[in-house]
Amino acid sequence: MTLTESDIQYIKDHLGQWLADQSLGQPPAVYEIELRERMVRVEEELKHQRELMREGFAQMDKRFEQVDKRIEALREEMDKRFEQMDKRFEQMDKRFEQMDKRFEQVDKRFDKSDERFDALLKRQDRQFYWLLSFIATSLGLTLAALRFMV
Repeated sequence: MTLTESDIQYIKDHLGQWLADQSLGQPPAVYEIELRERMVRVEEELKHQRELMREGFAQMDKRFEQVDKRIEALREEMDKRFEQMDKRFEQMDKRFEQMDKRFEQVDKRFDKSDERFDALLKRQDRQFYWLLSFIATSLGLTLAALRFMV
């Protein structure tokens, strides 16, 4: 079957009306009820999702508060430990000061010992010079006496 020019013109004239009749802009009543039910279910699901999100955010807030408390407790504990360490360092400083004083006392004793040894060496040097002079004089006198005797 072939279409004639008048058939084509008839189709063109009525095509817009046929499409409008079959359009989704005017859906049948059953389809419209299904769409409304779907929209209600979607809205309810969205409401449920919103509630779940609020609960999740509330739980996250609680967890953040717990973490903040835990961090605060750790910071306080660390502060206490640092204070204890500061006290220990102060005690160590006091001990080092006492040791410095003791070392100074030991240095003074060594200085006194050095002075004694220096004095002792001077005395020994003097005695050595006297002994050497005595030996030289004795030798000289002995040689002179031997010369006169011979």
